[in-house]
Amino acid sequence: MNKTNQVQKKSGVNYFLDGFSLIKTKGLRKFVFIPLSINLLLFGGLIYFAIGQLENVFAWLSGQLPEYLSWLNFILWPLAILTLLVVMSFIFSSVMNWIAAPFNGLLAEKVEQQLTGKPLNTGGNIDLIKDLPRILGREWIKLKYYLPRAIVFLLLFLVPFIGQTIAPVLWFLFSAWMMAIQYCDYPFDNHKVPFNDMKFALNQTKGSSFSFGAAVTLFSMIPIVNFVVMPVAICGATAMWVDKYRSAYKNDDIAPD
Repeated sequence: MNKTNQVQKKSGVNYFLDGFSLIKTKGLRKFVFIPLSINLLLFGGLIYFAIGQLENVFAWLSGQLPEYLSWLNFILWPLAILTLLVVMSFIFSSVMNWIAAPFNGLLAEKVEQQLTGKPLNTGGNIDLIKDLPRILGREWIKLKYYLPRAIVFLLLFLVPFIGQTIAPVLWFLFSAWMMAIQYCDYPFDNHKVPFNDMKFALNQTKGSSFSFGAAVTLFSMIPIVNFVVMPVAICGATAMWVDKYRSAYKNDDIAPD
């Protein structure tokens, strides 16, 4: 089987799983370490602060509850922790995308260089600093794309019957699409590909895009594993860029699913 056929048959899930191998590649580890360290420090700090606030809330609540209802604490604590983790994961991922964006772009650049053997010639640290307004502007474009659509999908949960049946499925599909956009955008942006062109390219390979995003979404729900999802997804997305999209901007041809 030639390389073109292998690329055509390779799914987005396979590319995401490739990311686990790529983050261990010699020469890439130090670029993985920076976003991973930011991830761990920020998430750990936020969880520590939030649990401290929860302890204050439950201390106050215990003082308000009559003695015969004190058993409620054993039920409310796990529910509160679970809710906290879900809410924090959404807030955290949004904040992390902004803080780690320059480092994520750098990681995508180094992964592409590792896979192709060709440097991107994006410059050094000074050029990275100069590029910060454009990089953060790209994150703002993604946020503007995400928020109104997320609000619409979340409102569907309030609709009787739809909210209990169709809405969860639509939300998962939307989350998968957004994960594909979020992480595939780094290698696209490194080549100054406009946001709308990037969306068009991903839409041309829906199968790969959705399966990649679905894998990222599912692994993001696994405790501990979700700490490494960001660098793994960036590595996997960059491998997918190299195989399926990179040549399109030379040959005007996108590899089909």
